[in-house]
Amino acid sequence: MSTLPRRDATSHGRFNLEQQRKRAKELLKAARADEPAALARMLQHIPPRETPLKLADAQFVIARECGFPSWAKLKSHIESIDASRRRLNERGVRDMATLHIRCGSDIEHSLRTAGFEGDFLEFSDPFCIGPLQDLPPEELMRLRAGFLAEVSGMAERDALARLRKSYEALDQLERYERLVLWFEHDSYDQLILAYLLYRLHASPPQARIELVAVESVPGVERFIGIGQLAPDLLAWLWQQRRPVEAPLLELGVRVWQALTADGPEPLRALVATGTPALPMMGRALARHMQESPASDTGLGLTERLSLEIVRDHGPLTVGKAFSYLMREYEPLPYLGDLMFWWLLQPLIAEPEPLLAISDIHREWPHRQLALTERGRDVLEG
Repeated sequence: MSTLPRRDATSHGRFNLEQQRKRAKELLKAARADEPAALARMLQHIPPRETPLKLADAQFVIARECGFPSWAKLKSHIESIDASRRRLNERGVRDMATLHIRCGSDIEHSLRTAGFEGDFLEFSDPFCIGPLQDLPPEELMRLRAGFLAEVSGMAERDALARLRKSYEALDQLERYERLVLWFEHDSYDQLILAYLLYRLHASPPQARIELVAVESVPGVERFIGIGQLAPDLLAWLWQQRRPVEAPLLELGVRVWQALTADGPEPLRALVATGTPALPMMGRALARHMQESPASDTGLGLTERLSLEIVRDHGPLTVGKAFSYLMREYEPLPYLGDLMFWWLLQPLIAEPEPLLAISDIHREWPHRQLALTERGRDVLEG
């Protein structure tokens, strides 16, 4: 029932105003009837007082539970999403030949559902793991294909063919009048974005370049990526896109050069600047640097968090460990499940594993993890 205490921020960012009004009325009715759960919800956000509760009080509580500071802010946000959807439906994205570029296929269907037109390019080479060098595209593709074949188990020629499709598309942009880059704030996205900016700086297209850069969405308690959002939210984000100009293109060049440098100092120096052209880039790079082995444990941050999860909740399956990582432990979620499995390999490797793994006859998400004594010792430094 609506009177049960809960946090009502969504994962998809979409709210229905009439539904929230109904919930506020139900909450007020329950509180006036002295239902304990409803009174507890009220007292979480409104201090005790002698005056009777009003509808405005219940609306304020609903807004706070949805992640907004006030009912007016919640109402304004919902109305802005509705207005963005109407504008898109009225005008569409037909004014220019458009290519939407994203580091995955997760929003391709949602873009169509929301009414967007244009072509879609998935560029999803996960630069956040594996070797990087400042090489011409063909040589970089071959370096990356060898690594990705090792991680995924696919044939190297298949990995190369998949990469070639996206890399070569960057040399075939002449027919587009607008390029739109859709990226969020984590290191998986931001490292790919840096490479795209580097490439676009090296070979400037005739097209206008625009960026949708997202690190939070009102009402979404734990924003992980654009792919989790309802299609309506893509129309709302569209209204907030920004032109990609020289400072941002130059930042992409500096980031790519730092990522492919021989040592960590260029990247550390770049992070120290705060990357003012795109501050979320600097935060993602800082998180990326935390994958380097720590001086006390020899673990990267993902490795340490994985051991902590198994210590706190294990024994548990690999899939459940990944779920805990994404929902609760990781400060800036960026991994896919297959990348997580690859990062676990050094922890379960013989002869002195930090994690014991069982049920190895099952698919890897269903294999059981447990912390070894050596793993516990390493966690303690």
